[in-house]
Parts: sequence; structure tokens; C-alpha cells
Amino acid sequence: MLSGLQNAFKAGDLRSKIIFTLLMFLVFRIGAHIPVPGVDPKIIADMISKGALLGFFDVISGGAFKNFSVFAMSIVPYINASIIMQLLTVVVPTLEKLSKEGEEGRKKMTQYIRYGTVVLGFIQALGLSFGVLGKSGAVVNPSFGTYLLIAITLTAGTAFLMWLGEQITEKGIGNGISLIIFAGIVSSIPGGIKAVYQYIATDPSYWWSAVLLVVIGLAVIVAVIAIQEGQRRIPVQYAKRVVGRKVYGGQSTHIPMKVNSAGVIPVIFASSLLMFPITIAQFFPGNPVADWVGNALQWGSFLNSVLFALLIIGFTYFYTSITFNPNDIADNMKKHGGFIPGLRPGRPTAEYLTKVMYRLNLSGAIFLAAIAVLPTLVLLVTKIPNIQFGGTSLLIVVGVALETMKQIESHLLMRHYQGFMK
Repeated sequence: MLSGLQNAFKAGDLRSKIIFTLLMFLVFRIGAHIPVPGVDPKIIADMISKGALLGFFDVISGGAFKNFSVFAMSIVPYINASIIMQLLTVVVPTLEKLSKEGEEGRKKMTQYIRYGTVVLGFIQALGLSFGVLGKSGAVVNPSFGTYLLIAITLTAGTAFLMWLGEQITEKGIGNGISLIIFAGIVSSIPGGIKAVYQYIATDPSYWWSAVLLVVIGLAVIVAVIAIQEGQRRIPVQYAKRVVGRKVYGGQSTHIPMKVNSAGVIPVIFASSLLMFPITIAQFFPGNPVADWVGNALQWGSFLNSVLFALLIIGFTYFYTSITFNPNDIADNMKKHGGFIPGLRPGRPTAEYLTKVMYRLNLSGAIFLAAIAVLPTLVLLVTKIPNIQFGGTSLLIVVGVALETMKQIESHLLMRHYQGFMK
């Protein structure tokens, strides 16, 4: 591990990418402590201590919501805009055609997501300003101008985070948006450890609860790594071709199909979508319907856990179906003279790949749902309050760390350096 880090800093361009990413993390953490004007953060912190939903939102934002800084909404509007764009890509033929136009189409789709992020961010910021802040009395001098200033500031913060993530992706290492969420969650770990320590200090008889949390956390990390690295290799054989005196082809290879090809994207999508109705319910305190939604879907409740698991399973299948096209793979194999032993090229190959993909997705989706829900149930059993760092956070942290480490590994292997994995 240490030799891998030394090798990473020996390569000049890779060292620059890592340093640039760390500097962007520093900018993110500085922005998480720049307060929005006209808001009393003490009232917001008190609200977070009473609500599990707001606490989870604060974990995702890296404490920016508790401070009610310019990054209080984090990158959630961007995630929601990406979900909407991917859904529209399936049902709108123009967007589907645009998504298949290569690099230019991808740039156009990214531009649409940016516009959607600003629109959704401004709507969410208005809801936070007039709903949560207005009802809680957190606004120092309530007026239309103050609420509008708060909304514009929050929207600008989200837009800046979106730009920051794109800069990390382009000039740094790893996926910038995922790394921003990763940095936010990791920055909340010391606060979670402090909260557990304070809880044990008040009641030492429950020290076993903290031990159980640590054991479950380590088990989740090991299980996530095993599933993320697990794959089924589909053997592929290429037929020999004789051109003149030369023989081409004839080699054997394989198609690596991962057990969890969607990564942590379904968890991020599901948590963002599930937070939407609960956030809307917060805007209408005292309303019977809003109160029922807020109580029934409260983070960690039975209904919330069930819906969370179902959404993760659904998004796993949905995201994999978009990123993995068995028909295209079967056509490419047929064009180059490749075939799966025992199967005819073309449609039978595509049907076989689809069947394998669905079976692997079922295993990966159930695992993701179980890991995301299990720590929440453990927290209910241990009765440790105000701890929002659970299975979802661990999934995101471990998944993003693995993907980033793989990118560093590929950079090192290109330069004949030994990487992290042996």
C-alpha cells in the first residue's frame, strides 16, 4: 500500500491529478463553512438533532447543512437532474438518439443536466427558504428579498459544486461528483465517533452497542469489496481466418460481467428520490397528510426501509440496462468472428447475455438493498441516537474508494509501476 502511494507520486501527471483533487477537496471543505447570509445556523443544528432525515442530508453534505453554508444543498439537485435525464432518455426518442451520438451527444446531454441542476436547485432552494427556514424562524430578518437572496445563494453553491465535480473528473482522478459525496461523508465520521463516545460516556452499560456497530461496519466493508470485485467471466472464442499465408484470430478471451455492475449509483439515486417527498412534507408542518408522510417515511422507519430496498433493486436493473447492451455486444462479436461456445452468434448470444445479466443483477441488487437497510435496523436495535452514518454511507464510501483506486491502478500499470493490488 505504501509503495503504491510512493509510485503514484513518482509519476508526474498522476501526482498532479491527485494534488489537484485534494486541493478541490480543500475548496469544498472551506465552502462548507461559509454561512448563507440572513440565517441562524443554531436553529438549523437544533432541527437536525431532532430529525433523522435532516441528519442524513447533513451527512451527505459533509456538515454543510448543519452550518447552513453555501453548499447546504450539496450535489443532490445534480443527482436528481441526472435521474430525470436518464428516465427521459428511455422515453424521448430525440434524447435517446442524442445519447448514441458519441462524444458530441454526451456533451449535449451534460449541458441539459447542468440546466436541469440549476432549475431543480433553485426550486429546492425556494422550498428550503420559504418552507423549512420560514416555518422554523431561522431567518433573521424575514422578507421576500431575504428569502430570494438565500435561494439564489444556495443555488449558486450547488452550481459551483457541480462545476467543481466536473473539474475533478477532467483534471483530477476519479469521478468528481462521486468524490464530492465521498468527501462529505468521510468528513462526518469524526462527528459520528464523537457522538458514540458521548453516548457511551453517559451510559457505560451500552458499550456493546458501539462494538456491534464496529463489527457490522467492518463486515459491510468486506462484503461490499467482495461483491464489487466479483464477476462472472463469459468465455468467447474467435474463429481462425486464413488470409494468404497468415492466420488471423483463433484466440480465446472472455466477457467480464460484474455481479454489481451499477456500483453505488442505485443507492445514490434511491436515497435522493426517497428524500424528495419527505423534504416536501417538511414544508407543510401541521398538515395531516404532510405529517403522515413525514412520520411514515422517516429515515429508518419500516416503510422507508422497504421502499429504499425496492428502489435500489429497481434502479440497479434500470441503470444496468442503460449501460450494458447485450445486442450491441452480440453484434460486435459477430462482426469480428467471435462466438460463445455452444451458442450461435447473433440473437441467441444476446438472449444468453441478457439472461446472465438479469441473474447477476438480482444478486447484486438484493445485496445492495440488504447492506443499505441492515445497518439501519442495527441502529434501531442498539438504540444509539443521532447516528446517521449507516449502510448507505458505507456503500458510497467503499464503492467510490474502490473505483478511484482502480483508476490510480490503471495509471500506474501504464507506467510499469506496481499498484495497490497484487
